[in-house]
Amino acid sequence: MAVAYSPFRDVRRVAFAPEFRPASRLAPIDLYRSEDTYVLSVDLPGVDAGSIDVDVDGRVLTVRAQRTAPAVEGATWISRERSSGAYVRKLNLGDSIDTEGIAADYANGVLTVTLPVSEKAKPRKVAVGGTAAVVESDAQ
Repeated sequence: MAVAYSPFRDVRRVAFAPEFRPASRLAPIDLYRSEDTYVLSVDLPGVDAGSIDVDVDGRVLTVRAQRTAPAVEGATWISRERSSGAYVRKLNLGDSIDTEGIAADYANGVLTVTLPVSEKAKPRKVAVGGTAAVVESDAQ
C-alpha cells in the first residue's frame, strides 16, 4: 500500500493537537453608537447560554464564555476545525457609560450588550445669561 508523501502532515497533526490550542480566544466584536446607547455584539457561535458571564468591575466590562467540544464515544476524528475552549473579551469603559443600566441578551450565537450613555454625557443646551452690553460712542 503506497502512501502519498505530504510535507505538512506532521505539522498539521502537531498544530491541531488539543495540547497546542490556545487556552482562551478573543471573540470577534462589533461596537456602534445609536442615539443614547452603545451596542456591543459579540460572536459566540455554539456557546451554551449558561456558560456566558458578563460583568463590570469599575470601568472594565468582561465577557467570558465556554464552548465545549462534543464528546463522541468511539469516534475517530478525521477533521476537527471547530474551536472549543474559553472565550474572553475585556473592554475599558469610558466615563460616559452608565454602568448601572448595562443589559445583555444572547440569541442565534450573538451576545448583544447595550451600554447606555450616562445623563451627564448626553448633549444638552446651555443657557446663556448676562446683560446686554451698551456701546457708547466717543465721537462728539
